Amino acid sequence: MTGPEIHVVTVAYNPGEELERMLASLDGACPGLRYTVDIVDNGTETAIVNRVAADWGARVLRPGENLGYGTAADLALLDSGADWFLLVNPDTIFTPGAITELVEAAGRWPEGGVFGPRLANMDGSIYPSARELPSVSTGIGHALFTTFWKSNPWTAKYHGLTDREHTCGWLSGACLLMRPEAFREVGGFDPGYFMFFEDVDLGRRMAEAGWQSVYIPTATVIHDQGMSWRDRPAAMIRAHHESAMRYISHAYPGTMIAPLRGAIITGLKLRSRWMTR
Repeated sequence: MTGPEIHVVTVAYNPGEELERMLASLDGACPGLRYTVDIVDNGTETAIVNRVAADWGARVLRPGENLGYGTAADLALLDSGADWFLLVNPDTIFTPGAITELVEAAGRWPEGGVFGPRLANMDGSIYPSARELPSVSTGIGHALFTTFWKSNPWTAKYHGLTDREHTCGWLSGACLLMRPEAFREVGGFDPGYFMFFEDVDLGRRMAEAGWQSVYIPTATVIHDQGMSWRDRPAAMIRAHHESAMRYISHAYPGTMIAPLRGAIITGLKLRSRWMTR
């Protein structure tokens, strides 16, 4: 096979059978492509990762500590010589031809740095994975009202479109095809994000460097949305809010906006405490 080479990376933390399901779906998703697989193992329970890696010919990278999502991905990707990078959660399943469709679609977007598929939930509904970068007003409205008013206008604007190919502010890190030169130019993921918002921040920095984020709904990936939250929901909620605070601080710096930035961060702290009490 002489097609483009895809470097597939997944970050695992004490996974279950979902890791094998994802790897088993790769062959059917990549007609005409070559691929290699790295599993970055952030966990401490190694048996499943070792077995699945041996069964599917994957390389295992063990940093010796839990690096978080983005930093673990950087470990595998930044020095790679592949034609394309594909970062994917273990709790996903590729539909037939999905990766090939992503790569072919990327050819239509020479200024695209990162591409995302349509993400389908386990019940068949579509997850809004191509979103606008959160402005101050949209972010406040979404954070305040989404819990009890799902159809509020701020959340609708933030979630964006799911039915056509288009550029957007950022794409869900559950599955990202990335152009290596773009990913290297922005320095990969920001290691300051342990988990959550590293994909939002990547989209922001891609845009600042002149690269586009492009949503490709003709490629579908099934995602068991929220699987990583189930065992430790309180810890995940706190991590999500901490990352949101970091993003606000970096995306909206400066003294002029400092009072509003401080108010938003205070609100996020209070919301995190209320949701985890």
